[in-house]
Amino acid sequence: MTNVHAATDVTAEIRAYIVDRFLFGKGDGLSNSASFMEQHLVDSTGILEVVMFLESKYGIKVADEELIPENLDSIDRIAAFVRRKQA
Repeated sequence: MTNVHAATDVTAEIRAYIVDRFLFGKGDGLSNSASFMEQHLVDSTGILEVVMFLESKYGIKVADEELIPENLDSIDRIAAFVRRKQA
C-alpha cells in the first residue's frame, strides 16, 4: 500500500466512524475539513470517544496535551494527527 492509499484509508475510516457514531449515517453534507466545534457535531465527551477509537484502531496513544482542536477538530485534522503519530 502506498502512502497516498494509506492516507486515504485513514481519512475514510475516520470519516466513517464520525458519520456512523455522531451523524447516524447521514454525512452527505459533511466536508472533511468542517470544524466539529463550529458545526456543533462532536462535544467534549464525543472527542474522548474519538480518542478511544483512535487509540484502539491505530495503536497510538493520545497524550492530554494533544487534546487540542488543531489535532482533533475535523476529519482532516484527525487523519493528519494519526499519520504524524504513526510516523
